[in-house]
Amino acid sequence: MTRWTLRALGLDVVPSLRPLTYPGRPATGPALLTGPELLPLTPGPVPLGDWRVDGTDGPPLDPALAALGRESADRRHPVLAVGSNASPAQLAHKFAATGLSAVVPLVPVRVGGVAVGCSGHIGRYGYVAAAPYAAPGARTTLVAGWLDGRQLAVVDATEFNYRRILLPGDRFPVTLPSGERLRGAYVYVSKWGVLTGPPGGGPPRPGGGDQGALLATLLAGSARLRALLGPGPRDWVERAAADPQRGEEGTRILAEEGWVERTVGLPPYDPAAPGALTYGDLRPL
Repeated sequence: MTRWTLRALGLDVVPSLRPLTYPGRPATGPALLTGPELLPLTPGPVPLGDWRVDGTDGPPLDPALAALGRESADRRHPVLAVGSNASPAQLAHKFAATGLSAVVPLVPVRVGGVAVGCSGHIGRYGYVAAAPYAAPGARTTLVAGWLDGRQLAVVDATEFNYRRILLPGDRFPVTLPSGERLRGAYVYVSKWGVLTGPPGGGPPRPGGGDQGALLATLLAGSARLRALLGPGPRDWVERAAADPQRGEEGTRILAEEGWVERTVGLPPYDPAAPGALTYGDLRPL
C-alpha cells in the first residue's frame, strides 16, 4: 500500500496543543486514519465497508480493518464533527493519550439543516470551539468519523461541554459521497448554546474559521474580556489554558453581555436514550 503520513500531508498539527490553529485541518476526502497515516478511501455504489482502501486495486475497507484487528464499518458509530474532531491529528492525539487505537474511517458527508457556529463557552485549551445549530435550508459538509464503541466512549468523555444527540435523517439528511443517505447520525451539541453576532442579538456567528480573528473580535467588543484575557488572541488562549477559572469567568461574561443564544433548534439530549446505534442500524432500509 502507498503510505500517507499526517506529516507528509500537512495534517499533523494538533489544535489542543496549538490553540490558535483550532479547528485544525480536516480530512478533505474519504480516508482511513490508522494513527500516523491517512490512507485514501475510494467510494463506490456499495456500503462503506466495501469501499476500497488506497486506490481501486486496494482491499475493501472491512477486510483492511479486520487485518488491523479492528471493528468492521457496520459495527461502528457515525459521528459528525463540527470542530477539531474532523482533524486527523486531533483524533490521533486524543486516542493515543488514552492508549486506544486511532484506526477510524473519516468521510466528508453532506448534512442538511445544520450549520456550524461557535460554542458559547471558553474551552480548557483556551479556544472557543465550534458548535452546531439548526439552519433550515442549509447544506453543510462535515466530516463523519466511524468510531468503535471504546473510541466513542473516549470522545464522549472529552466532550464534557457537549451532549451527543442523534440527528434523525428525515429532518437532517446525511448523504455519503456514494449517494447513500443515512437514517441518522450523531453530533455533539454545546451545553452553552452558540455565539451570536453583535451582543444582544443577531444570527449565530459562523464557526470553524480563523480562531485568532474570532478572539480578536470578542476582545474588541468587550472591555471585561480584554481586562480578563487580553490584550490579544495569544494572551487569551495562554491565560485561559493556564487558569481554568479565567476561562469560566470569560464564559460567564459572554452570557452576561448577551453574546450567547441558548436555543439551537436541534433535538434535545435524552439521557434515557438507548445505546448508541451503529452504521448497520442507520443504513437505509
